[in-house]
Amino acid sequence: MVRLVFLGCLAYLTIGLGQLVVGAVMEPMVHAYGVQYGDGGQLVMNQFLGGLIGTLCAPWLMNRLGKRKLLLGALACMLVAEFSYTLLPSWGVMLAIAPVAGFGFGITEPTVGSFIISSAGPRANTAMSRVEVFFGAGALIMPFVGALLINIEQWRWAFGLVGALAALTLLLWAVFWPSILNRPSSDAEAAQGEGGEAPAARRSLLGSGPARTVLLACAAFFAVYVGFEMSFAHYLPSLLVQGSGLSDASATLALSVFWGAMTIGRLFSGQLADRWGGSVYLLAMCGAAAVMFVLMGALGGGASAMFVLAFGAGLAMSGMFAVALVFANRSAPGMTERTTSLLMAFGLLGGAVLPKGTGWFLDQHGVDATRWMLAVVAVLMLAIIFAAAAASRSARQSGLHPKGI
Repeated sequence: MVRLVFLGCLAYLTIGLGQLVVGAVMEPMVHAYGVQYGDGGQLVMNQFLGGLIGTLCAPWLMNRLGKRKLLLGALACMLVAEFSYTLLPSWGVMLAIAPVAGFGFGITEPTVGSFIISSAGPRANTAMSRVEVFFGAGALIMPFVGALLINIEQWRWAFGLVGALAALTLLLWAVFWPSILNRPSSDAEAAQGEGGEAPAARRSLLGSGPARTVLLACAAFFAVYVGFEMSFAHYLPSLLVQGSGLSDASATLALSVFWGAMTIGRLFSGQLADRWGGSVYLLAMCGAAAVMFVLMGALGGGASAMFVLAFGAGLAMSGMFAVALVFANRSAPGMTERTTSLLMAFGLLGGAVLPKGTGWFLDQHGVDATRWMLAVVAVLMLAIIFAAAAASRSARQSGLHPKGI
């Protein structure tokens, strides 16, 4: 298990770096190619579409290829795509490469996540939170790496760094493949059921009864949470520049504060979730996040207050993704690969749609209204997780899934 967590951390570090590398070098890249920012956005969108396809196809491909071939193939897609970026081919080729990179990311993240959740048992929250720390570390590191390479006019090697790390990750997974993954998966075990029959929850994409309600609520939560996180991360500097009069450089520091808090929080979120239970943890942290964003709306755009509240929001939101993933999987035993991929796909959809809507809202209604809009979304997250917790309680009372979720 220790080997699996270590390799999972390395894979998530690669994904964290790779998800942000295009944005980190967007400015010099569009100037080098002589394209518009909208064209750069198309590159991001193409990578997102590849990721969505990979996430949705991961369970089917795992059944066809097996765990080892699927993961090693996904890592190979990542390293080939990233090293191809460094060659600076024509812009059309760059756009064609992007879905390949996204496909690799989209398969690797849910696949490794499902490995961790199905193997860690009662310690799944702690294990997933440790893995998520490295995703956050990658997201925190890449802007600094990009800035350094831009300063020495070698920005294209930001892609090379991701490619090299993907190659190292591929090598280590191939050589030190965790033996724990050679056992039948929990999905396969659950599919046996009584008398060799798959349980009802296994036959339906979203289960049945209270378990279906939990998964539907969790799907909505992932769409809102990921979109909310990406919206706040993308527009926090703009809120500070327009609302507080900070310079671009000073406002960007708020992102470091936010991602730093996210990384710190993930060091402890798993232990807290295991101690309190997943539903209690999610209710408490969604409540704390709602308070932070309501205060942002009420207190206005003061720079000091925004920095403090951004740090508090980062701590509150740090463990939500990993803990909600474990919470949902425990609500639908025997569906780990499928549930993980489905929820991450909803997250990708939210991550594409909500930031676009937030940007439109900021253009149309200004900074003050946008802060309150973010507060409303934070309260919505709390309401969704409350519905999921209520359905989970109903399922426990019906004896449909284990206690402690």
